[in-house]
Amino acid sequence: MNPSIDFDAIARDRLPALLRTMPKAELHLHIEGTLEPELIFRLAQRNGVALPYPSVDALRAAYAFTDLQSFLDLYYAGAGVLQTEQDFFDMAWAYFERAAADNVVHAEVFFDPQTHTERGVGIETVIVGLEHACRRAHAEYGLSAKLILCFLRHLSEEAAFATLEQALPYRQHFIGVGLDSSERGHPPEKFARVFARCRELGLHVVAHAGEEGPPAYIESALDVLKVERIDHGVRCTEDPALVRRLAASRVPLTVCPLSNVKLRVFDTLADHNLKTLLAAGLCATVNSDDPAYFGGYVNDNFVQTFAALPALNARDAWQLAANSFDASFVPDAQKAGWRQRLDATFAAAAASG
Repeated sequence: MNPSIDFDAIARDRLPALLRTMPKAELHLHIEGTLEPELIFRLAQRNGVALPYPSVDALRAAYAFTDLQSFLDLYYAGAGVLQTEQDFFDMAWAYFERAAADNVVHAEVFFDPQTHTERGVGIETVIVGLEHACRRAHAEYGLSAKLILCFLRHLSEEAAFATLEQALPYRQHFIGVGLDSSERGHPPEKFARVFARCRELGLHVVAHAGEEGPPAYIESALDVLKVERIDHGVRCTEDPALVRRLAASRVPLTVCPLSNVKLRVFDTLADHNLKTLLAAGLCATVNSDDPAYFGGYVNDNFVQTFAALPALNARDAWQLAANSFDASFVPDAQKAGWRQRLDATFAAAAASG
């Protein structure tokens, strides 16, 4: 916390504007989850893909999920329109344009190669298209962007190993690996060997845990996979000893509030435990997960969550943004530069009331 900033001087009615303008990093974003219905239809037409929905409105109406699996079924179907390098570029570029408008200065972007290679799309098509968009985002917006390859946990560890081998010729284009898809019934230890191999290769390692899965999955991700960040992690509060451990070690949690409500982890945003996580000293961050499907990009997550949780204040807003920089996989000097921008934004807000 920066003691030179008078957070109490920032009126609560000024928070929405401040949340939108403050610099921030996004660390939990599935690029396939940014496919808006309009783009799905454009790509389907470009590639001659028949969709089971007659219109954009009909597709959007299908976004009424009952749980994680009901979302994933639609998510994988939507990804079927992605076939060429240009498709992957167009998808990522649409996200980066939105992220820049939301004052995202750094994004660590998840991608799911197995979603595409299993239907005959080459992994080089996926990675090269996405990496091209990352380079353009930096050139045009100054937005730092890195890729994290995710293994689908409902598939086998052998399939994950095969994906890793396919991706290694493009190792310079991704900084780490993650673990996503269906959590229930697929504990982290299922992927112990492939994560050990990734660590040997010098890749950063993260994993989804404690969203639909129990707190024990968070412990397994830490102890077996030896991850550096926990994606989601909100169910840690069911285990006080785990909360104390996470606070002491400052393992970041990449929390996705709107996603949590859409997938019924919490009934409403007013029930969310983000304030509890911060009060416990956890390195929580705010992210959008799959924004096209869950009703909001990163600024929507910030603004709607702060509106639903009156206990959240300007100090919390600063802390969440600062945490996002601390939790990122970039050099300390780069983090320090973003922190200076963040401090300047809040100092100006405090000075103007």
